[in-house]
Amino acid sequence: MDIHLYTWVVTVVVMIAVLGFDLFIIGRKPHEPSMKEAGIAVSIFVSLAILFGLGVWALSGPRYAGEFFAGWLTEYSLSIDNLFIFVIIMGAMKVPRHLQQYALMVGIILALIFRGIFIALGAAAINQFSWIFFLFGAFLIYTAIKLVIDYRSHDESDEMPDNAAMRFVKRRFKSVDEYHGTRLSVNLDGVRHITPMLFVIVALGSTDLLFALDSIPAIYGLTQEPYLVFTANVFALMGLRQLYFLIGGLLKRLVYLSLGLSVILAFIGVKLILHALHHYHLADWAPWGGEIPIWVSLTVIIVTLLITTVASLVKSRYEEDSDASSTSKGTSED
Repeated sequence: MDIHLYTWVVTVVVMIAVLGFDLFIIGRKPHEPSMKEAGIAVSIFVSLAILFGLGVWALSGPRYAGEFFAGWLTEYSLSIDNLFIFVIIMGAMKVPRHLQQYALMVGIILALIFRGIFIALGAAAINQFSWIFFLFGAFLIYTAIKLVIDYRSHDESDEMPDNAAMRFVKRRFKSVDEYHGTRLSVNLDGVRHITPMLFVIVALGSTDLLFALDSIPAIYGLTQEPYLVFTANVFALMGLRQLYFLIGGLLKRLVYLSLGLSVILAFIGVKLILHALHHYHLADWAPWGGEIPIWVSLTVIIVTLLITTVASLVKSRYEEDSDASSTSKGTSED
């Protein structure tokens, strides 16, 4: 895929302008978006991604369009899974609803920075070391297994995720328990104190870093085109702030999302390993010489996400009906 420098420049400028308008113009005043506002924004961003993919199809053909859509869907799914952690962090830190939009804005900016760094590092590593695909594939398979183990452990704790970054900030600085708007620190009696908002941002940032480690190998398993890797990641992050408020309640109903993602990541991991074997002429025995066509990848991703979503909603509805039935039965017995 031959991308001229001016195409890169135009794409980056336009995407930064769109994200900047959303994050700094629309989101400049901390508030809880209405369902209508969030719905319109998410619809616009999803439509832009689809139009971009169709544009890639028209200019570069169905192969690259398929790689973009497969990458975008995978990254979008991982971003939604990331929202689960955001919900836990917001709840554990008792972030006021009208301040959550600001925290999400900062979290999205940090995610863009981390993913940009890992995209560049990933591209450089792939160009220099073909064996890196073995490492990427093994890491994705490990991540998939970990997702299944975490799901089977039913770890749904609402406690604040603790990590080295959080412990470092807590040890080094004095803090207060009250939020002071979007301020990260306040001066009390001549002493600088950290507000809970900084702890929230540290938690979101460290979470973004961990998800970037998963998302970049996953996207490079679907396309090795840096242009498509970059655009798929940016489109996957567009509208997440509004999506958080739009499907905040629905997130908890997607009980099988982690399992669906584990299937997708494991599939991509195997795809990466087969690609590496093909590069070293060790997969001639496999169908298509070890190279899984992009239409197969796209089909696996779409079907897995559909089954995951439908099964999750069916199970959640069944549990709600069962709880309602148990409650009504208990009331009638009383």
